[in-house]
Amino acid sequence: MSERSEQAPDPAPPPPTMGPTRASTLLVAALAAAAVGWLLISGLYYGETGVSVPWLPTVTIAALAILEAFLAYNTRARIDRKPGHDPVEPLAVARFVVLAKASSLAGAIFAGFCTSLLVWLLIEQTRAATEDRPSAAGGLIASVALIAAALWLERACRVPDRPDDDVPGPGRKP
Repeated sequence: MSERSEQAPDPAPPPPTMGPTRASTLLVAALAAAAVGWLLISGLYYGETGVSVPWLPTVTIAALAILEAFLAYNTRARIDRKPGHDPVEPLAVARFVVLAKASSLAGAIFAGFCTSLLVWLLIEQTRAATEDRPSAAGGLIASVALIAAALWLERACRVPDRPDDDVPGPGRKP
């Protein structure tokens, strides 16, 4: 008989869990996007196409940040069951958490790209670079606002601890 058949079968893997977004994950994503952005900018910005930095991504990211900040405030009030706010549906909270996690990562990627773009534009002393600096700075500010709003929304979706949760009861571990 082989050694494999004598061993006990491997236990089932633990069920997947979702934890809060880690700052290290956002930092790594931002640094990777900054590196890729720097390579793209150095090859494309002053090519024959004369690409300029548009405002549309900045406006979109800023609008998403405002929306998520509103969702965070509203969701926290609904979870805490403050007067004037309807109770929140658990499925809606799960969707908000997914939105928050995806938005914080997207914001970190956009922030990294905008940082590399802004540094590149600050180094360049041309008229085109000077004209593109405000939109790159706006993109960086909007992406940092999106990260902050997404992390706030993620935190707002946490279920608060209740005083009776500390008392072990039937089916609870001490």
